[in-house]
Amino acid sequence: MTKEKHSPGKAAEKEPTARTTKEKKRGQEKKRKSNSLEHDEAKKNKVKKEEDEYEDKKEESEKKAKQAEEEADKWKWWEEGKHAENGQKWRSLEHKGPLFPPEYEPLPSSVSFLYNGTPVILRPATEEVATFYAKMLDHEFTTKEVFQNNFFTDWKEVMTETERQLISDLSQCDFSNIHKYFVEKTEEKRNMTKEEKQVLKEEANKLTEEYGYCLLDGHREKIGNFRVEPPGLFRGRGEHPKMGKLKKRVQPEDVIINCSKDVKIPEPPPGHRWKKVQHDNTVTWLASWVENIHGHIKYIMLNPSSKLKGEKDWQKYETARKLKLSVDSIRSEYQSAWTSCEMKQRQYGVALYFIDKLALRAGNEKDDDTADTVGCCSLRVEHINLHRHLDSLDYVVEFDFLGKDSIRYYNKVPVEKQVYKNLKLFMNSKNPDDDLFDRISTTYLNKKLNEAMPGLTAKVFRTFNASTTLQEQLNQLTTDDMTLPEKILAYNRANRAVAILCNHQRAAPKTFEKSMQLLQEKIKKKQEEVEKAKKELKQAKKEHKQLPSEVSKKLVQKMEKTVKRLLEQLKKLQLLETDRNENKVIALGTSKLNYLDPRISVACKKGGVETGFPL
Repeated sequence: MTKEKHSPGKAAEKEPTARTTKEKKRGQEKKRKSNSLEHDEAKKNKVKKEEDEYEDKKEESEKKAKQAEEEADKWKWWEEGKHAENGQKWRSLEHKGPLFPPEYEPLPSSVSFLYNGTPVILRPATEEVATFYAKMLDHEFTTKEVFQNNFFTDWKEVMTETERQLISDLSQCDFSNIHKYFVEKTEEKRNMTKEEKQVLKEEANKLTEEYGYCLLDGHREKIGNFRVEPPGLFRGRGEHPKMGKLKKRVQPEDVIINCSKDVKIPEPPPGHRWKKVQHDNTVTWLASWVENIHGHIKYIMLNPSSKLKGEKDWQKYETARKLKLSVDSIRSEYQSAWTSCEMKQRQYGVALYFIDKLALRAGNEKDDDTADTVGCCSLRVEHINLHRHLDSLDYVVEFDFLGKDSIRYYNKVPVEKQVYKNLKLFMNSKNPDDDLFDRISTTYLNKKLNEAMPGLTAKVFRTFNASTTLQEQLNQLTTDDMTLPEKILAYNRANRAVAILCNHQRAAPKTFEKSMQLLQEKIKKKQEEVEKAKKELKQAKKEHKQLPSEVSKKLVQKMEKTVKRLLEQLKKLQLLETDRNENKVIALGTSKLNYLDPRISVACKKGGVETGFPL
C-alpha cells in the first residue's frame, strides 16, 4: 500500500508551527494582562466611588448633626416675651471685630503692564489699582467712557509723580498680560482637586468660627457681614455717574468699634489701631466706617436670624398686621382726597393709591451724583403716559421709569376715572422733566400716614401688600393632595407673584443655559429609564400570566415599585425645570427676606415645604 504524501502547505494548515503557537500564546497573555488591568482599574474606580460616597454621606451626616446642635442651642428670644425698651438694644456685646481682606500680593516679574508697547514697572499701590481694571477687561463696564474716565482719574491720584508723567493716556495702556494671568489663576482654582478645595473650605470655616459670631447678652449670635469689602472699582447699577471710581482699602484706622464696656475689646491687626471704640447699647451695629465713593456709613450687623434683626422685623410685620385692621378706612380716606379742593391733598391721595395698588416705593430725595432712579413721590411727567381705551371704557396709566438699583419699572395699569382725571390735571402745563407730584414729599406722606395709624409709613404698605399677596396666592395654588415637589413649585409661584408686584427683577444668570442643558439631559436620561422599566414590567407581567408563580408575582410587584419611583423622580425633575424657567429673570430672595411675614413661610415649612427662609 502506497503511503500518502503530505505537502508542506497542507501540513502548515493542520499543524501550527512553533512560531505561530508562540505568537498565539503571546497574544493570549497580552489580552489576559489587558483584561486584568481593566479589571483592576474598574476595581479601583469602584473603590474610589465608594470612598467618595462614604465621604459625602459622612459630610452630610456631620452637617445635619451640626444643624441639629445649632437648632438646640438657638436662642428662642421670642418666647421670653421681652423686647427692646427705652431704646436699649442689648445688655452685653462681645465680638472679634471685622475681618479685613489680605494685603495686596504683587504680580510675578513675568507678568508685565505695557504702556505704548513697552513694559513698565509700577509700584505696588499703583499696580494693585491696575489689576482691578485688568480683571474687568472682559466686562462691558470697561468699554464705557464714564467708567474709563473715572478709573483713570482715580488711578492717577494713586501714582507717583514719575508714573503720572509717563502714563498720560489710557488708550496706550495694555492690561492684557495682567488679565491673562488672573484668568489662568481662576482656571487653576476651578481645576483644584476635591482635597485642595476642602483645605480652602476648612480655612474659611475657621475664620467664620472666629469672626462670624458674637456674644449678645450671653448668647452666641451669627454676624451677617463680618468681612470688610476688599478694594476695587465701583460698578453701580445702570448708567451710574460714579462707575469706575476707586473703592479704597478700608483700614482699621477708619473703623469705629461698638461693644460692651466690661468685655475684651477686639484687637486691631498688628501695627494698626481703631479710629474709635464706643459702648452704645442703643444701636445694633458692631462696627462702622465711611466708604469713600458716596460718603455713606457702612455697618457690620448681625445675621437676619439674630435677636436684634428679628425684633426689628417682628415690629415691622406686626405693624403690617395692624394695617389690615385699618386699611379699609385709610383707603376710603385717600379716595376722598381725590376730589379735595386742595391740590396737595389730591396729589397725596393719588400717590398713596399707587403705593397701595402697585406696591411702589415712596421715593426719597437723593443727591445729583447718583443714578437717575425714582419712586412714587419723585416721579416726573415723562415717566407716565395716559391712555383712554374707548372700546372697553378703561382708563390706563403707562409707567416707565428706573426704580431702585436702576431696575426698569414698566407697567400698564387700569385706574379709577378720578385718578386718571387728576393725573391729567397734575401734568397740565408742565414740562417732561417736571415733578408729577410737585406739592408733596415722602416726609409729608409718611407724616399723614402716621397720623392715620401710629408707626405707619409708605414702606409698611409694601410689606402689607407683599404678605397679603403671598397668602392669597398660596390659598389659590395649593391643595391638600399635592406632592412635596408640587407644593414647592406652588410656594415659589406665590413668592414669584410677590416679586413681580415689588418689581424684583434680575438678569438671567450667566450659567443659566448650561445648568438648564444639564437638567434637560437628566430629564431625558430619566425618561429613558422610565421607558426601559415600563418595558421590563410589561414583559414580567406577560411571563407571570403565562407561568404564574410566587416568584414572578414578587418580581412584578418589585418592578411596579421601580416604575412608580422613576416616574416620581421624573416629575420632580420636570417641576424643577418649570420652576427654574419661571425664575429666570425674577429675584425671589429680596421679597422673602424683607417683605414677607416669615410666619407664613414657617407655616409652609411645617407643611413640608422648604422655603429657604432663615428660621
